[in-house]
Amino acid sequence: MSQEANIAAQQKFGDAVNSGNLDLLDDLVADNAVDNDPAPGQAAGPAGYKAFFGDMITAFPDLHIEVERLVANDTDVSFAYTLTGTHQGPLMGHAPTGKAISVRGMQISRFENGKLVERWGSSDEKGMLEQLGLTT
Repeated sequence: MSQEANIAAQQKFGDAVNSGNLDLLDDLVADNAVDNDPAPGQAAGPAGYKAFFGDMITAFPDLHIEVERLVANDTDVSFAYTLTGTHQGPLMGHAPTGKAISVRGMQISRFENGKLVERWGSSDEKGMLEQLGLTT
């Protein structure tokens, strides 16, 4: 696929998460997609991403991912992002705090035929937990 097609697929992924319409991920993630940095217990393929982001949206109903910088080629899309939200639901066994978060992260997504097939990423989970007052 072209660089432009990969960017479009990545943008659709972000739009699915930001809108909460996670069923769109079925068309954007390959069934055998590999997440090299999965959340604990995250399943493979679209189901794993839907479950993870579903849990995040439950914890942060106003969850929003803002892409700050993006670079791409004919196979990969890499981007830096800021994730924001207000903790209003359970998160990793913790009750809602009502506190807002703003954390940074980076991701590399590899695409084949318009679908995400492999992902590497890192976000500031420790910073998120500190902002919520759940760790020091």
